[in-house]
Amino acid sequence: MRAYVLRRCLLALVQCVLVLIAVFAVGSLLPGDTADVLRGELGTPEQVEALRTQLGLDEPAWTRFWHWLAHLLTGDPGHSLTTGLPVGDDIGRRVGVTLLLGIPALLLVTVLAPVVGTVSGLREGSGLDRALNTAAVVLHAVPEFVFGLLLIASVSLAAGLLPATAVGMDRAAVLAQPSVLVLPVIVLTARQLCDLARQIRAGVAQQRHSPVAEHLRLLGVRERTVVLRHVLPLALGPAAQQYARCVEGLLGGAVLVEAVFGFRGMGEGFVESVQNRDLPQVQTYALLFAGTAIVVNLLGDLVAHRLAPRREVTA
Repeated sequence: MRAYVLRRCLLALVQCVLVLIAVFAVGSLLPGDTADVLRGELGTPEQVEALRTQLGLDEPAWTRFWHWLAHLLTGDPGHSLTTGLPVGDDIGRRVGVTLLLGIPALLLVTVLAPVVGTVSGLREGSGLDRALNTAAVVLHAVPEFVFGLLLIASVSLAAGLLPATAVGMDRAAVLAQPSVLVLPVIVLTARQLCDLARQIRAGVAQQRHSPVAEHLRLLGVRERTVVLRHVLPLALGPAAQQYARCVEGLLGGAVLVEAVFGFRGMGEGFVESVQNRDLPQVQTYALLFAGTAIVVNLLGDLVAHRLAPRREVTA
């Protein structure tokens, strides 16, 4: 396991570097740059070129990349090209808003998915199982932004039960009115809950009829013991990897959910930095998202190895 963890950590480091290079390369290939965005159509070519020199955009791309990377290694991701403020300060203001959405959604997925998946798997083929599977398929098929708009139209505008948007609200205002979190958290939770619950359901249904489980029943072991000590650990092994992908899905979903409901979180900040061609911000956001995804996938693989020891066998 130590060798496996070391290999995965080295691979994670390589992946982070490749992500940074890819993001910088794609950003450099986009038409225009920060100077064009700031000056707009009213700026003369001379003004745009002067601003480009002031921002250091006239330097070679790789030179700018290595300068940014050198600052990053010292803990300083640099300054925004559009506002001139430290990138870390901007992300620090936004991360709290994103966590207000992400943490409740992650808790709901963590609590509800094992319950729904286990109940459905233990009652495979029953009416309850078919109903839960149908609901999961329907929720998974609806795009998150469509689901969000449907909830706004029905729950907020038609019924007037919950706030429709958080436009103009900072983190303190959201905490003072937590009802504004209900709809976006539901949207953010729905797809990931469906994916994880279906994965657990498939694992439970398979392990419930495995030779080991049948043999234990023949020996007189109680069904509850068979399920809790043998069926669930083997079923939750692959689900741990799916759980890691759920965290990735929450990060990706935050971009859409924050745009639909008007939250000024990391998702909106990432979109704005791309629109402004603000490469220091784009690279920092990309590094945070990619780093989080890599870490949670590593943890998911380690948990899967722990719950299903047969996965540790190598050729």
